[in-house]
Amino acid sequence: MIGVINYGAGNIFSLKSALNRLNIKHKIINKVSDFDGCERYIIPGVGHATPAMKQLTATGLVPLIKQTSKPVLGICLGMQLLSSFSEEGNTDLLDLIPIKTLRFTAEDLKIPHMGWNKVHALNNNTLFKGIEPDSYFYFVHSYYLEHTEQYSLATTNYGLTYASSIQKNNYFGVQFHPEKSGKTGEQLLKNFSEL
Repeated sequence: MIGVINYGAGNIFSLKSALNRLNIKHKIINKVSDFDGCERYIIPGVGHATPAMKQLTATGLVPLIKQTSKPVLGICLGMQLLSSFSEEGNTDLLDLIPIKTLRFTAEDLKIPHMGWNKVHALNNNTLFKGIEPDSYFYFVHSYYLEHTEQYSLATTNYGLTYASSIQKNNYFGVQFHPEKSGKTGEQLLKNFSEL
């Protein structure tokens, strides 16, 4: 069972639809009492870091997310929330992975970065099992996570090379939307459901 954490900023409907297509059992987590009984968790997200962090804190779920030893996957804004700090609103985040979320600044880039782009998986990792190297995934974002050898699972280039997937211990993140990335995205969600 996957618990989908609802803090009012998530792209819940698309994610639920993808999980239903894959016959992956899931439930929506709205409050602390919903948290138990899941083997893994997804933090989806679309929106602005500051109100998202406030809303997530208001649910009372932050201590449970930070203490769990079960797999957690952050998607898009949900991945950014796993980092320590975002330039979007100069906001302190969950600080589960000690990297920063930065704004694209190159003047010749169209912001937000929207559409299909190549994801280059690094090494062999279980999140990208069965996915062709340099596959395309769907992105919508104006901020990115800095690439580090220690925490990046995959990179993407958009004016610079940034981390399009990260991991530290049981915490995983993807900047793209697997639920909107066709069969390749579904494979990634399936891989997460089997971690």
